[in-house]
Amino acid sequence: MLTFTLKVVGIEKRTPDVVTIFLKQPGLKKIKYKPGQYLTLVVRINNRKYIRPYSFSSAPGIDQHLAVTIKRIPGGVVSNYLYDHVKIDDVMEVMEPMGDFVFDLNEPSPNHIMLWGAGSGITPLMSILKVALNTTGNKKVTLFYCNRNPEHTIFYDELVELEEKYPDRFKIYNFYTRIPEDVYLHYFIEGRIDETKVVDILSVNNDLEESVHYICGPDGLKQTVRNALSILKVVHANIYTEEFEVFIDAQQFDDIETRQVKIINSGVAQQIEVTKGTSILNAALDQGIDLSYSCQTGTCLLCKGKLVNGKVKLIGIDKLPEGLNADDCLLCCSYPYSTDIEILTIY
Repeated sequence: MLTFTLKVVGIEKRTPDVVTIFLKQPGLKKIKYKPGQYLTLVVRINNRKYIRPYSFSSAPGIDQHLAVTIKRIPGGVVSNYLYDHVKIDDVMEVMEPMGDFVFDLNEPSPNHIMLWGAGSGITPLMSILKVALNTTGNKKVTLFYCNRNPEHTIFYDELVELEEKYPDRFKIYNFYTRIPEDVYLHYFIEGRIDETKVVDILSVNNDLEESVHYICGPDGLKQTVRNALSILKVVHANIYTEEFEVFIDAQQFDDIETRQVKIINSGVAQQIEVTKGTSILNAALDQGIDLSYSCQTGTCLLCKGKLVNGKVKLIGIDKLPEGLNADDCLLCCSYPYSTDIEILTIY
């Protein structure tokens, strides 16, 4: 896995709990990425290494610097550290861009791009919409975006400017869950994005058959939009979702017990205790083993290991992604299912 050391060249507070960090591109070999992908930051806090993926809010070929936009999460060690402590001229270690939630200019796509987001889910959508508006001369872009109020709307000013710049091609539907007093400033819809509103709005759209949909936000938003699009007969292949959370049914842990697991990493074998409910990856990290990982949702494959002995249970993913052999496992989603487990890390 390639890594880069980049200098922080700008910091911008977007809302009371969101910050954008701008990173200078390397002088010689530029970092290439697609709109919608994420950049993994390697952050060291109190002598411990943390690895976190954050979506690009910058657009390739348009923005001079790389930019990631980060929301402060209550109790989040890394997000709070980045919000409070990163400053201009700091250097940050990053991994090469990853992710398949992308808008690819090299692939044919329908003429109407519809983006669905809530809160910080706007981040990869911002990258996508800038590329779509700046590099496709005739495609329409519509953004459906839910927030508490304008003050907590990330990229509020930039979105309004884009709508004014492309009045015939770009339209925003702002959904506010708390009605602002200055409602006259910009059109909005009261409440969250729900199935009825989606169906009502899109039912009058005469180019729905020529639409593609990108959804990024909480699981409830994704399911709501998918349900509405299904009612409207939108082709499933034209619906893309960003999976950044893993939702696990607690009953899946009923047959999991606390067990000892042997990890062979960089030729060194270590025995670790994996308590019930803790993934093998997190147990190893908690005990100081330096493993490769990024997404922690079973998609990036960085935490891939070879199961030498024993059995593990995969929890949180429905099927194995492409690129895994029969004896491979993803440590972020693996839980001990037998005794005598032995795993050889691959990266």
